Amino acid sequence: MFTRAMQRALATAREQQMLLGVRRTVIVAVVGIAAAVIAFLSAGPAFAHGFSSTVYAKVTAGDEGHIRTALGLEYDLLVVSAADSEDDDPLFRTGTAAFEAGDAGGQAAALNTHAASAVRYVTERFGVTSGGRTCTPTQVGNFTIGEQEGVPYADLLLDWACAERSDEHAVRSELFSDAEGYVKGTKTIVTYEIDGRSGSAALDAGRPSFSTAQSWYERFWEFFRLGAEHLLTGIDHILFLLALIAGSRRLREVVLAATSFTLAHSVTFLLAALGLVDVPARVVEPVIALSIAVVAGWHLWGIWRRGDHATDLEPAGRGHFNLDRSGWIRLGVVFCFGLVHGLGFAGALGIDEAWSWTLLWSLLVFNVGIETVQLAIIAVVFPLLIALRHRTPKAGLWVTGAISAGVSAMGLVWFVERVSGS
Repeated sequence: MFTRAMQRALATAREQQMLLGVRRTVIVAVVGIAAAVIAFLSAGPAFAHGFSSTVYAKVTAGDEGHIRTALGLEYDLLVVSAADSEDDDPLFRTGTAAFEAGDAGGQAAALNTHAASAVRYVTERFGVTSGGRTCTPTQVGNFTIGEQEGVPYADLLLDWACAERSDEHAVRSELFSDAEGYVKGTKTIVTYEIDGRSGSAALDAGRPSFSTAQSWYERFWEFFRLGAEHLLTGIDHILFLLALIAGSRRLREVVLAATSFTLAHSVTFLLAALGLVDVPARVVEPVIALSIAVVAGWHLWGIWRRGDHATDLEPAGRGHFNLDRSGWIRLGVVFCFGLVHGLGFAGALGIDEAWSWTLLWSLLVFNVGIETVQLAIIAVVFPLLIALRHRTPKAGLWVTGAISAGVSAMGLVWFVERVSGS
């Protein structure tokens, strides 16, 4: 007959063996998923901009009754699109070579040498009308090269002569359409100060034009939709959210984590909109990738350390909000990374101009769109996870472990890619 001491020893041995099996499973999952992620990414497109792009347009009154537009267009995309549309192979060769060399001077020279092709491509897809009549564009100065979200952008100034004087103008943008086959879902973010009005608009294939006489609620709806779409199509932010959900042990934890993340990124988002914070994308983007890996890895570490008890609250350290020490540390980590994500959201809209009040209210609505989708995802996914954990605890642990392993591997791969600039 076993004594109690022998029974306890046997139970301890079994628990250690089970924990060792958990650790081995975690290692295999991380390695396997990391290999799959690396293979997937290595097969991806070579373009720096990935699968989508954003055009920036500022519309103001020009000299002699003209309308002036300042356009920012992703350089490598402009080169391939203009070269393809205008059958200009020399533009493609010289422009691509300058892009691969990271030579800003060479990039500007390539566009200025082939300005006729580049400008014609743009003006056939971007236009201004006054009183229902089309205005005639003229290039002002040369192309210059700037940077948005860590990639080179071509800056182009155009003056539009309008035969019909009006206190209302319409702007149309169909640049870099899906039909070209290079990117999908291009957005054009327009800010305007003209006709005694100021505001902003978000244009895409579904709504390619707007009038400066648009109502406030039309403008706000567009930015709400843009914020929602940005989260849904931003795989890095979706993965961060999944990591938060997978690693949360209670509804209270995921709500507090989401609230902490929201407060943090709202702070830096608005500070960037006001021009008070300006951090280069080459710093922000790698940290966002690292945040994904760390938050996902936090749950993997809990599984490694505590096995089947990874979702249990530690008996010591409970205080306000019913969080233990691990929960509070995780909340602090999420808040800190949320500050960086806010800069990433700001960069997605090209906020680099101090005190950009024109965009401020639209950006707040953009942020509300992000939060609405974030809360909707939590409301759908977390109850399913809790139900799985209650019904089959081990299956719940393996599912969240597998999710965390995949997300962490993806984050690490992105971190290396973004640091190395590949």
